[in-house]
Amino acid sequence: MDENLVDHWEEQTANWVEWVRRPGFDSYWTYREDFFALVPPPGFATLDFGCGEGRVSRDLAERGHRVIGFDGSPSMVEAAREAHPEGEYLVADATSLPFEDDSFDLVVAYNVLMDVDDVGATVREASRVLMAGGRLCLSITHPATNPGDRKSPYLESTRFRDEVERDGLSMVFSGWSHPLSHYTAALEGAGLLIEAVREPAWRDEPVPYLLWLRARVA
Repeated sequence: MDENLVDHWEEQTANWVEWVRRPGFDSYWTYREDFFALVPPPGFATLDFGCGEGRVSRDLAERGHRVIGFDGSPSMVEAAREAHPEGEYLVADATSLPFEDDSFDLVVAYNVLMDVDDVGATVREASRVLMAGGRLCLSITHPATNPGDRKSPYLESTRFRDEVERDGLSMVFSGWSHPLSHYTAALEGAGLLIEAVREPAWRDEPVPYLLWLRARVA
């Protein structure tokens, strides 16, 4: 699969905006309060890493964070700006951010790392812009249950494409299925220490749907 992931999300912006802004429709509405309980309180500055159409940024701002959001998709950033004119949003490459070292004390990456081609470089860049003692809070679809080629061995990283239609809305998800060790190796390589892990399930299912991690700069 040669599809560029930034181009994919650029093409899916209109579908994604409809999908995430329908109240109660996707998993974020179920999990956000529990996720934000894992996030440290407002500090110096917060970066919403891969902000998409901006819903996490908006929720962070409502909770008192001085937040900047960025995304690789210009259309996503424009949607974020339209929904939150007082916010600060920019288009940027996740592996080459336009910020100085030690610019933030908190980076939040909500369901982003499955959608980048180089997890290691992305996490290193998140670590670079964090101050000493700063935190990275991330959510990913759980490696044990996330979409992908179920015939592929768990320990292999594979690309997936998932076309979903539900209640009149359509969305195409495209990204990577990685084993847990792929993500933890990226954190280790970036000098980040895991200090909290959560595995929320989907409704009454007996398996985890998401994996949340909070890590700090060593």
